[in-house]
Amino acid sequence: MRLRRQISTYPWRFARVGGVDQVVLRQGEDIARLPELDQKLWMVLCMPTRGIALNPRTCEILDTDKDGFIRPPEILAAVAWCVSVFNDLGCLLEPSDQVQLDAIKDPQILAGARRILKNLGKPDAAAITLSDVTSQEQIFANTRFNGDGVVPAPSADTPAVAEAIECMVSLLGGTKDRSGKMGIDQGTLSQFMRDAKATLEWRQRGASDPAVFPLPHEATLDAFAAVQAVRPKVDDFFARCQVSAFDDRARAAMNGDASVYASYAGKVLSPGASEMLGLPLALVVPEGSLPLEQGLNPAWGDAIRRLREKAIVLLLKSSDASLGAADWTRLLAMLAAHEVWQAARPGTPVMQLDELRLASLLKPEITDAIQALIQRDAELKDENSQIEKLEKMIRFQRDLYEVLTNYVNFSDFYGQTYAIFQAGSLYLDARACHLCIDVADPAKHAAMAGLSNAYLAYCDIRRLGTQRTIVAVITDGDAQNLSVGRNGVFYDRGGLDWSATITRIVSNPISVREAFWMPYRKLVRLIEDQIAKRAQAAEDASMVRMNTTASVIATADQVRATTPMPAPKKIELGTIALIGTAIGGMSALVGGFLQVLFGLGYWLPLGVLGIILLISGPSMLLAAIKLKQRNLGPVLDANGWAINTRARMNPAFGAALTELAHLPPGSRRMFADPYARRSPWWRVASLLIALAVVIAAVWCTRHKQDKPAVQPVAASESSAPA
Repeated sequence: MRLRRQISTYPWRFARVGGVDQVVLRQGEDIARLPELDQKLWMVLCMPTRGIALNPRTCEILDTDKDGFIRPPEILAAVAWCVSVFNDLGCLLEPSDQVQLDAIKDPQILAGARRILKNLGKPDAAAITLSDVTSQEQIFANTRFNGDGVVPAPSADTPAVAEAIECMVSLLGGTKDRSGKMGIDQGTLSQFMRDAKATLEWRQRGASDPAVFPLPHEATLDAFAAVQAVRPKVDDFFARCQVSAFDDRARAAMNGDASVYASYAGKVLSPGASEMLGLPLALVVPEGSLPLEQGLNPAWGDAIRRLREKAIVLLLKSSDASLGAADWTRLLAMLAAHEVWQAARPGTPVMQLDELRLASLLKPEITDAIQALIQRDAELKDENSQIEKLEKMIRFQRDLYEVLTNYVNFSDFYGQTYAIFQAGSLYLDARACHLCIDVADPAKHAAMAGLSNAYLAYCDIRRLGTQRTIVAVITDGDAQNLSVGRNGVFYDRGGLDWSATITRIVSNPISVREAFWMPYRKLVRLIEDQIAKRAQAAEDASMVRMNTTASVIATADQVRATTPMPAPKKIELGTIALIGTAIGGMSALVGGFLQVLFGLGYWLPLGVLGIILLISGPSMLLAAIKLKQRNLGPVLDANGWAINTRARMNPAFGAALTELAHLPPGSRRMFADPYARRSPWWRVASLLIALAVVIAAVWCTRHKQDKPAVQPVAASESSAPA
């Protein structure tokens, strides 16, 4: 579906900054009318909430869908909300961390602000600050009710109710209210009452059913514990006896292989050794009985002795020295009801309280009083919930205009007041680069940022074990001394210093001045390379000759005396003629060039200028084209931004983003360098050469003017040959 845009009749004002028309936000009405501004005229359409110098809490408030990005609908929603709560949006143009009470339009927010100031002991204050609304513990320290539905013990009307609240908090943990005190809410109260009733019902069931406690209370608990401690092992013993009665061949296996006992021969055993715990309780025989005195596994002797004393003697009324399978089954049946009752035991901390204490806490006068306190506190929820709105209001008062000047327009960036995407300044190679941006993935970032036609230097910065990566956009000077591995210092927005090292470079022209000298530097570099190659080749040839000579000297005694010495090679006349021709051609070329150059006369400076432009002009033209196209957009887009138009950086603006080293005003330069060459001959020679060039130019000009024109001579009849 195609959206129709309503044409705005508001008289917007635009300024041409950075080669782009940007809307001007100079009054509150400009901000209030932002929904009418065509979004095609906005500088940004999407901004990440990370990697920018904006308060994280403000970003969280603006990012309503919590996706990590701030888009135009969220900006417009924030503006619309400000229209509803502020009397005049002009106050946003003066960022501050406080809001004047007379600037609040919403009466409920105003009432909440006055209540907070009253709780803080500042009832006559004319403004409310961000610290006032963020220190909720201080706001509600002296109030009984704060609207969060949590009631601490000091809020109780009577000592009995306060003691009950403290008991519930100690058992169930409780909830911290806005004042920082631990209390109980409706959920905690309901849970306590539910657990307390279940605990009382469980205890009453045990007291009313005789089968649950066949012995006195403590004796039954001891008997049940003694049975449960050995029950798996006793069941295992009688099962082995039944298997042995079923098949005689299984008897040896049920008692354990003899090799198991052989492995214990070299060990020091104790009755409680782990090796002993795995053996049967006693010797397994068909239809056997469990001995209670002699023939027991030593590791289980104490447990079986407690079973006999606590359960068999008291429940079975037996003093026999053994326990049969039938008696064991009967013993388990006598404790079956108690086992079921124990399995139904409520797993709640309320079990720590006795019945009398639980009954007192469940009295209606206690529970109803706590319920009434929670309701009274909840009644103030709407009034005290204005704290969040006040915090949002104050944060927008401080940060929203900065967001707009980095989103709707780029007045912070072009006004050189540090945009929110600028991380700090990099000092490197006698320059200070102020356009530095945090980067998460340099390789991924460089792939797109290279489209900006800007010179980019990616640096790893380190401080106290913390490492980050930034990209510095270098917009002035030259790249002659910039290379991977160069070190510098980075100062973040807080003034902290970081060690910086260049790790990657995306090369593009930096300035027209650099492009002017580039051909000459390339020529000098080419000459140096050729000289180095020739010098290396000459050195290699010299080493070969030295090795050959040394070999000849070492084997001179082996050479026959009759061997004739080789005749020296003669230089051919053709070679000499060829060399002379080459030198003459070069001399003629240079002479012709100088003759044409000096033949310009007074136009000689323009000729020299033309030659310079012929050499440096192409590189300067190419650099000027790229510098004109230099754009910050791809650098920010690679970080998750959505730049809506070109954020141009022309040479003049680039010179402001990167500062070169200059002597301070009023400084004096001392030219007396103790290590400089003191001979003045090079200066004299330079002066003489310049003077000779000027004299030659003047002479050539005058000679050309004074030379008589050649007149044709007519032939006469009387003329005779000489």
